[in-house]
Amino acid sequence: TTSRTPGSTSPASVMTSAITETGSTPKVTTSASPLTSIKTTPVFTMTSGTIETTSTGTFSGPTVPFSTSASFTTHSETTSVESTSSLVTSFPVSATTSGTTPTESFTTTSGTTTTSSTATPVTTTTSSEIVSLVSTSTSGPTTVSSTGDSWWPCNCTEAKCVEDNIFVLIPVICNPPPKPSCTNGLAPVPVLDKDGCCWHWECDCYCTGWGDPHYITFDGQYYSYQGNCTYVLVEEINKSVDNFGIYIDNYHCNAQDAVSCPRTLIVRHETQEVRIATVRPNSFKVEVTVNKQAVALPYKKFGLTVYESGINHVVEIPELKVNVTYNGLSFSIRMPYSSFGNNTQGQCGTCTNNTADDCMLPNGNIAENCETMADHWQVVDPSKPQCSPGLIPTKGPSTTTGQPCKESSICQLLLGSVFEKCHKLVYPEKYYAACVFDSCTLPQLDLECSSLQIYAATCADQGVCIDWRSHTNGVCSYKCPAYKEYRACGPIKEMTCKSSPEQQNQNETKAVEGCFCPNGTMLYDSGVDVCVKTCGCVGLDNKPREYGEKFTVDCKDCICLEGGNGIVCEAHKCAEQNKTSCDGEGLYKVTEVNSEDPCCPIITCKCNTSLCTTKPPKCKLGFEVYSHIPSGQCCPVYQCGKSFGNILQQLPNSSVFVDKCQNCFCTNEVNITTQLNVISCEHVPCDTYCEPGYERQPVKGECCGKCVQTKCVIHTQQSSVLILSPGEFKNDPYNNCTVYSCVNIHNQLISSTSEITCPAFNEETCKPGTVTLLPNGCCKTCKYVSELMLPFLLVNRYSAEANSLEHSCSCCREAKTSVRAVELKCPTGHSITHKYVYVESCSCQETEWPTARVTDKDAGRKWN
Repeated sequence: TTSRTPGSTSPASVMTSAITETGSTPKVTTSASPLTSIKTTPVFTMTSGTIETTSTGTFSGPTVPFSTSASFTTHSETTSVESTSSLVTSFPVSATTSGTTPTESFTTTSGTTTTSSTATPVTTTTSSEIVSLVSTSTSGPTTVSSTGDSWWPCNCTEAKCVEDNIFVLIPVICNPPPKPSCTNGLAPVPVLDKDGCCWHWECDCYCTGWGDPHYITFDGQYYSYQGNCTYVLVEEINKSVDNFGIYIDNYHCNAQDAVSCPRTLIVRHETQEVRIATVRPNSFKVEVTVNKQAVALPYKKFGLTVYESGINHVVEIPELKVNVTYNGLSFSIRMPYSSFGNNTQGQCGTCTNNTADDCMLPNGNIAENCETMADHWQVVDPSKPQCSPGLIPTKGPSTTTGQPCKESSICQLLLGSVFEKCHKLVYPEKYYAACVFDSCTLPQLDLECSSLQIYAATCADQGVCIDWRSHTNGVCSYKCPAYKEYRACGPIKEMTCKSSPEQQNQNETKAVEGCFCPNGTMLYDSGVDVCVKTCGCVGLDNKPREYGEKFTVDCKDCICLEGGNGIVCEAHKCAEQNKTSCDGEGLYKVTEVNSEDPCCPIITCKCNTSLCTTKPPKCKLGFEVYSHIPSGQCCPVYQCGKSFGNILQQLPNSSVFVDKCQNCFCTNEVNITTQLNVISCEHVPCDTYCEPGYERQPVKGECCGKCVQTKCVIHTQQSSVLILSPGEFKNDPYNNCTVYSCVNIHNQLISSTSEITCPAFNEETCKPGTVTLLPNGCCKTCKYVSELMLPFLLVNRYSAEANSLEHSCSCCREAKTSVRAVELKCPTGHSITHKYVYVESCSCQETEWPTARVTDKDAGRKWN
């Protein structure tokens, strides 16, 4: 609805004059009603040459500001310009209305001449005249308009020619239109008129779908539909956009094929087809492809944009003002009524602000209900050969058969205080019905959460944000990555280090739920999911860097710089290495990874004795061949010498090879018996330390042996360490009721922890001062000192009233036993069978007590 009222100014008479004046003082008056600025463009006729002229003229306040492309001055009767060129432009103006005009200054130029004029305030009440722009040459004037012509010299003011050179200025005055009611229950939106002056209300085309699945059409019609084919959600009736359409691919999401869920949302626009597909059923994880090719987000090409907004993936076509969201569980479509009103068809219905025609079939007829209508909007999908247009309508499951279903308590939240502040803007009844349907049909999938989610999203679209997931006891929780936090009311487009100043200054009134960077941090870029404290650089390793920071990545030395591409890299420089020579026989070079700098491998020498060419010599009679490998070499060195046992006769002070674990040399000391020099040997140095519980034991082929565990090492709860030998038991130093043990099973040490369970004990049954611990140091008992003359019997109960001891007792023993067998798994992997006696029941056997005479020991009495 648009309301306009013409301005109150009287018709303006317009005349021209060839009079040339300079330095004049014009008089201009206007009415008290303000007019907006006016722009005019004159037409010039010249005998020769080309002259470009410009002029500026601006009134402010309650006057009529305007500008022309010719220079002018204002006068109470005429306005003219004196120019040194052959071009003379006359612009007589006489604007007379009630009221006064404040003094204003004008500066005008024409060619090379500049003139100034001032407006003197006068008061008249006759008529209003504005002179048309006329360009004259030496041959005479030429007018620019004819009767009936009109133009908009400025926004919201129309200049209309009523007769020769007489124009009427008609300012447009906008009155706020009445606010209409939208059948979809949502608030109307203000839309600017085509002329850019006034605005009117419109009901946007807004369609949603969720769950298994439920739909609310553009005009607010609610229905559920269980088809598992691909369907038209929106197409134009009269095609105005090339290849435009929105489609949904549904699939059966339970074992009985009774209900369906959305799987893929498809948006087509001109040469592009965007598919947002659910990766895992009943989840928010989706993947985006354009023309069957995976793309990274944000994606922008050929007038179409795809980006992430909270939990949603959004497809926008800015030229059409179309916004489509999908998150794997629900979708929404928003289109302007001004572009698509009365021109949509499909499962989202007709956008006419009238529910009567929402269930329209492809042939234009109206179906009995929208469930029947929905089946007729199938499209050919090669991946679903079982689907084809014209099949019998799909019948949805019923939740009313059998025993009544008790809806989930989650659904009650829609009608309760959690969403109360949105109830007046968006009625919750349809969403509640869908929630009950989902909770009864698929109770194991928690699909009722999607009803709450789409209702909360619709509320957020209407400007009411609700944090509802925290009220579901974890049933509808949303998990974010460790580096982000969940917000129910986050920005639709999160600010990043790359956001423009205009984007950063925008105050977005709507909100969306999702995962966002924590307070104090900011998303680096919309395509780089990294939260940073300072806006530096982020490379392919997704690690934030500060300006000036140097780092190595992919064997390149890089630095983060402000400006340009941010990160500048060059080849990694390795530290100089000592040249390794592997010239010895049998040696060859090997390149190994450097643990200190993986980008700079190190070169070492390895030995391959098969490459040795030196053969053992033939020794003289009485001598044998001995060999050893000098340090730093690969091939053995052979020598001939006399052998005394394992000793080779050599010269004094020379080294003698006995074995690799001893350093030996020939001394000057002579053995009297053998008359040979004595060989002195020292064992190669060894590290003798072993960790507690370990002992160093000899190992064949090694000089120093190795540390072998010989005892169990047990770490207690109080962080103390116990060392137990196999077969040893020890109480916990801080808790006698905990016993640790160590056993050796097939050369494998196994430690165990046992807890002593004490029998029931009541200290009140003990005499004062007689409570003591049993030998195990854990359990308590009563300590009595008594003398018994009876063999094998110990009396520990005495009756003061009867002044006698108990004369009978009972003994608890097994009454029924059986032999059982169990299979024991050994650490080595094999099993053994073990038999044991199992006590199935116990009983007490009475024992006769001989007559006893009791004497209180403290009183000097004894008993036998």
